[in-house]
Amino acid sequence: MPMYQVKPICGGHIKTDLPTCMYKLPNVHAQQGNSCTSEHALQNGEVEPAVKALEARQDEIMRKLYELKAAVEGLAKTVTTPDADLDLTVSSSLSCQSSSSTTFRGATDLDSLLGKDLGALRDIVINANPAQPPTTLLVLHSLLCQRYRVLSTVHVHSSVASVPQQLLSCLGPRHADSYARQMFQLGFTLIWKDVPKLQMKFSVQNMCPIEGEANVARFLFKLLAPYPSDPALATLVDSWVDIAFFQLAEGSAKEQATVLRALNSALGRSAWLAGPEFSLADIAGYCCLLQSGSAPSAPTHVQRWIKSCENLGHFSPAKLLLQ
Repeated sequence: MPMYQVKPICGGHIKTDLPTCMYKLPNVHAQQGNSCTSEHALQNGEVEPAVKALEARQDEIMRKLYELKAAVEGLAKTVTTPDADLDLTVSSSLSCQSSSSTTFRGATDLDSLLGKDLGALRDIVINANPAQPPTTLLVLHSLLCQRYRVLSTVHVHSSVASVPQQLLSCLGPRHADSYARQMFQLGFTLIWKDVPKLQMKFSVQNMCPIEGEANVARFLFKLLAPYPSDPALATLVDSWVDIAFFQLAEGSAKEQATVLRALNSALGRSAWLAGPEFSLADIAGYCCLLQSGSAPSAPTHVQRWIKSCENLGHFSPAKLLLQ
């Protein structure tokens, strides 16, 4: 049975405009010779120019993403800290790069100690009770300012009703470039807060808080110089630090008298507590001795050692705070 014929609804030759936003693929139905040539090129390890261009474009995009990530993290550091619930804020900044009379052996690298942060400021945040000012940390802060470009800031938490002016300015005057955080190597943020024990937070994601002034002092001192490689000497330093905080600063009168005799004996054999080198033991011992109020009645060798510490100039913030 014959079928009726339908007229064509469009012309025989239709020209279609293809989009130009996508890259073009080679024709898979090319002649056999071209296929053999392409296979030969791939066997020799060569890469198509289009693939090379695509890889270069991807590398450029990834580079820009990493730069953007670093910029966003740096901006986030300027807005928030691990303790962002601050009601009353008083800021001061300090950056000093002067020659130090105290020399530490060995070099320290912030990237190896604190991890690479892709341009964001490494901010060390310390919560301290104003009723118990951390004098050792003020001394270490002074030493850090001589080693690195430090952006120092003081805040007051809402849990504290009022803070004396000397505590608000304990890290020094405001720096003129404090708004440009990218100019600094290290952030030192001190928050006066009603806490039972001093706390330090550096990276909320990668590490837990460090509690206790002695432990925080150990952490900060490692940014200045590595601990002694000799296990016996490292143990001696740690021992003096513990004695200073737990017996000299917090002990009874009998314990303090025993520590003073031990100090006098050790300083009669060497210039510093842990041998010929100035160490964390001297910082902790000096600050805790001033806190205990035993400095005026200290023996001869201890008095000489106190003058040697004060001649370094790093103990001025702690001494002013305790006066």
